[in-house]
Amino acid sequence: MEDLLIGVIGSGGRGGLARYAHRPGEGSRVVACCDVDRSVFERNMAWYGQDVFTTVDYRELLERDLDAVFVTTPDYLHEEHAVAALQSRKAVYLEKPMAITISGCDRILRAAKENSATLYVGHNMRHFAVILKMKELIDSGAIGQVKVAWCRHFVSYGGDAYFKDWHADRTLSTGLLLQKGAHDIDVLHWLCGGYTETVTAMGGLTLYDQVTDRHDPRERGNARFVQSNWPPLTQTGMNPVLDVEDVSMMLMRLDNGVLASYQQCHYAPDAWRNYTVIGTEGRIENLGDGIGEDSCVRLWNVRRDGYSAKGDETFPLSHETGGHGGGDPSIVAEFLRYVREGGEIKTSPVAARYSVAAGCMATASLRNGSAPYPVPPLDEDLLAYFG
Repeated sequence: MEDLLIGVIGSGGRGGLARYAHRPGEGSRVVACCDVDRSVFERNMAWYGQDVFTTVDYRELLERDLDAVFVTTPDYLHEEHAVAALQSRKAVYLEKPMAITISGCDRILRAAKENSATLYVGHNMRHFAVILKMKELIDSGAIGQVKVAWCRHFVSYGGDAYFKDWHADRTLSTGLLLQKGAHDIDVLHWLCGGYTETVTAMGGLTLYDQVTDRHDPRERGNARFVQSNWPPLTQTGMNPVLDVEDVSMMLMRLDNGVLASYQQCHYAPDAWRNYTVIGTEGRIENLGDGIGEDSCVRLWNVRRDGYSAKGDETFPLSHETGGHGGGDPSIVAEFLRYVREGGEIKTSPVAARYSVAAGCMATASLRNGSAPYPVPPLDEDLLAYFG
């Protein structure tokens, strides 16, 4: 079996994900890297060998003889880079969110269709042990027919990771309800078996606008998590442009009648996601997000007049090695298998598009008096092609 030849556009930062694809002699190897920051190349050569091709121009990388490309650049570049890679007929692993606009997503989907190119979107939470267990329980009928669901997302690292660089500028991210929430919206869609049809939301920049210390526009913000950056109002070095919300709340009506909600706060002291799904015969909830050793999924399916913290059944989770609790190596392995063999996959370009669409319309709602907005459906020809 010859190795698949892999390129990486955006080989710093999240581009490190491609290291799971570097298995020379075992089916795949990274042979080309692109990043606008030349200092990244030394690290790339340490990972992939001194002979790895490096460039600051993604077009030069796409001219190489490659089987697949990882697009792991900042969100606002996803559309440009993914379309170019698909037009060069490379298989594409595209980091979430697919794009920062609905039209951008649809352009990417059309490029994949018109060029008969493989498109895979990196919603790695579908590979998390906690989400897989919840999906398994729902599909087995453990809670009957799903009726309602919600997710609370506490982001303790929000002030560091999202308010000191391009994420804080809505022209580059649309907003954190899309950028950060795309994972959770996708998971809610997957667990509930439908896509958002109508959305309303509220939120605002409720705290970080009070932090006046901003870094120079010519400098790159330090987005590393720093334990001592607490309480949130003591943060320094915020992005010069800071116009995204630090609190967001959205309500969704799915096309199958399920009602769902999502809440996100970027100055909580702790970090985790809590999903609750209620059906006609019970409910499930995660304790921890599946990465910590004490995380689990619990099932409540016995009626009582009161609350039982331990539920009626507890499902401990197996813990895998690798980034994001094993989600990263698992999703990369699935992508490589899909490129080589095809077959069923857990992720979906259509689902990725609908998570962006719901996030975009929710952002529009919270910025326009919480007015309800319909989510534009995907064109029928694209839905049929990818369906």
